[in-house]
Amino acid sequence: MNKLISTVFIGLFLSVSVFGQTGKVFDELTLKSEILKGERKYAVYLPPDYETSQRSYPVLYLLHGAGDDQTGWVQFGEVLRITDNAIKEGTATPMIIVMPDANTGKRGYFNQGKDWRYEDFFFEEFMPHIEKKYRIKAEKRYRAISGLSMGGGGTFMYAMHRPELFSSACPLSAYVGPLTIADFKERLKQSDVKYSEAEIKEYFKKHNALELLKTVPEEDVKSVRWYIDCGDDDFLFEGNSLVHIAMTKKKIPHEYRVRDGGHTWTYWRESLPVVLGFVSDAFHQH
Repeated sequence: MNKLISTVFIGLFLSVSVFGQTGKVFDELTLKSEILKGERKYAVYLPPDYETSQRSYPVLYLLHGAGDDQTGWVQFGEVLRITDNAIKEGTATPMIIVMPDANTGKRGYFNQGKDWRYEDFFFEEFMPHIEKKYRIKAEKRYRAISGLSMGGGGTFMYAMHRPELFSSACPLSAYVGPLTIADFKERLKQSDVKYSEAEIKEYFKKHNALELLKTVPEEDVKSVRWYIDCGDDDFLFEGNSLVHIAMTKKKIPHEYRVRDGGHTWTYWRESLPVVLGFVSDAFHQH
């Protein structure tokens, strides 16, 4: 009888231990950047079984908005709780989530003049560092990108600048770029970067989702699975709506969601579980 009780107790203990596993978040990690000439911070979410397995994982690059940093999705987005729950419930596959800081030095995910090359840093230094340091499946199929507001803009641009790298892209409440060159010139007045007229036109074409849909080969855009989400009370509704219309006209498959809500963390916390499920569909074998 004692042996039986002991066996049952051990079984229950193991079940509780496995069920009670949680992921881990580290939000003050750093790497040295030669391109940006300094230390860059980032946060990472590791799934519950990362330390007990030897397997490699798919990866989601999750970009913050203006005014936040790499801790935004950790502190306000509750990425640990939401991702753990999605994995536990089986609506998302275990994955590594990486959150870079784009608020230090100059704000934003793109190159700004010759002296601030954030986008080059991301692809030439940051991504290789991450995919070497962690057990990541470094293939297009197992790599996704998402982000909110400014990070939603980064998601649009990165996935269309480098469609060969991402299987899914999920811009949330995205700033799709200035809708006109006049708008862009107004924004430049708040910047310390000076552009010639020719540079303004070139930058506009490369950093506006609507313009990119005109120039990036359709098959490249279609090679990425798109999930676009923006609240009905969000001040960025126009740009997201226009991207949806442009993609629909070009017959580019995409999911487009408009839910009740504005430009708030309440909205984005509700978006994240859907994003995790959407990118997991690409990570799975069907």
